[in-house]
Amino acid sequence: MINASVAIQVLPDVLDDAETVRIVDEVIAYIESTGLKTFVSPFETTIEGDYDQLMEIVKNCQLIAVKAGAPGVKTYVKIFFNPNDGILTINEKTDKYLEQNSK
Repeated sequence: MINASVAIQVLPDVLDDAETVRIVDEVIAYIESTGLKTFVSPFETTIEGDYDQLMEIVKNCQLIAVKAGAPGVKTYVKIFFNPNDGILTINEKTDKYLEQNSK
């Protein structure tokens, strides 16, 4: 059972837009490498899975951004945790909108 979802926005403390995109792309590549269900949108990436694993991913996102060259990073995180009943999945929340946009 999936018991948590996280929406994360990582903002590297750099001035150049191209550098921001490059660093954020590295963070997204890391998130996708975890094998968890992810949904990338213009302002944040949503991930669903086990709460403890997601918290480790959130921590590592900061480290990846700094390793990629950001002197600092601001990160905004939204967490939904429901250990007893699970969560609404990414697909349950977005499929109807994705279908509308593909018409």
